[in-house]
Amino acid sequence: MTAILRILARRIALLVPLLLGIVLFVFLVMRFSDIDPASAFYQGANPTQEQLHQFREDNGLLDSLPVRYVHFVGDLLGGDMGISVLTRSPVIDQITTALPLTMQLTFLGLGIAVLLSLPLGVTAAIYRDRLPDQIIRVISLTGVAAPGFWLALLMIQYLAVDLGWFPTGGYVNPGDSFTGWLKTMTLPALALSLPVAAQMTRIVRTSVVEELDKDYVRTAVGSGLPPVVVVGRNVLRNALINPLTVLGLRVGYLLGGAVVIETIFSLPGMGKLMIDAVKNGDPAVVQGVVITTAVGFVVVNLVIDILYLLVNPRLRGTS
Repeated sequence: MTAILRILARRIALLVPLLLGIVLFVFLVMRFSDIDPASAFYQGANPTQEQLHQFREDNGLLDSLPVRYVHFVGDLLGGDMGISVLTRSPVIDQITTALPLTMQLTFLGLGIAVLLSLPLGVTAAIYRDRLPDQIIRVISLTGVAAPGFWLALLMIQYLAVDLGWFPTGGYVNPGDSFTGWLKTMTLPALALSLPVAAQMTRIVRTSVVEELDKDYVRTAVGSGLPPVVVVGRNVLRNALINPLTVLGLRVGYLLGGAVVIETIFSLPGMGKLMIDAVKNGDPAVVQGVVITTAVGFVVVNLVIDILYLLVNPRLRGTS
């Protein structure tokens, strides 16, 4: 446990410059974009040049970039992401409202991907080059080639419009109706997770096949241990190390894919918030959403690193 805590402290220390770099990148991109915060604030009001100048002076837009960056980081540390020029409300309040839905969608999709890919990948490895393996490989290849937005449109047409099993969009809070929440989240989560599940199935299959070919597996089976016991107790523990690492990277795909999926299904999450902010020229909301998403991705990968260490104790002495 001490080794894990030491490694965890080291990883967290390395995250500090990474997060500062992410914030710097977003800061520079937004500052060199065509969006003028002063003009966006007065959009549709025909402000005078004096009003624009006063807004820039009041909000520190006339300071040098290094000074503005320091103030920007200081505001972020204090939980201040600025004010939305569209709603005149704090950006942090909008993100606090939208983030839970995106997290629900992301982790529901992640759970579906794991529940599908693990049994399919292991089954394909056990029956490699036989009929079950060939069927699963065809399915996984199809899933990899199918983009999430296309799957979403197909599901809306056939499962929502034609069959009426699910709503075409919208969101129901789980506190109001768990059944309603499940119905509104099922199709978006499936559309988001199926491509990831297909990719993970192929990775799990490859990893399990490599593990099954090792000498210790043949020795264990030859000594009389049931294959189910060998696979469940030894093979899976070792074979899932690589898929676990890849899974952390797939979280980034899920977070990015949520932008499109939420827009298609009219879900009021981070994706829809950012799309609306881009369309309406709301720079504070755009940078707030991007920074929050990037930080979430980094934190999730830190959790994956911890799980990686727990699954593979041999790495604790080398990390």
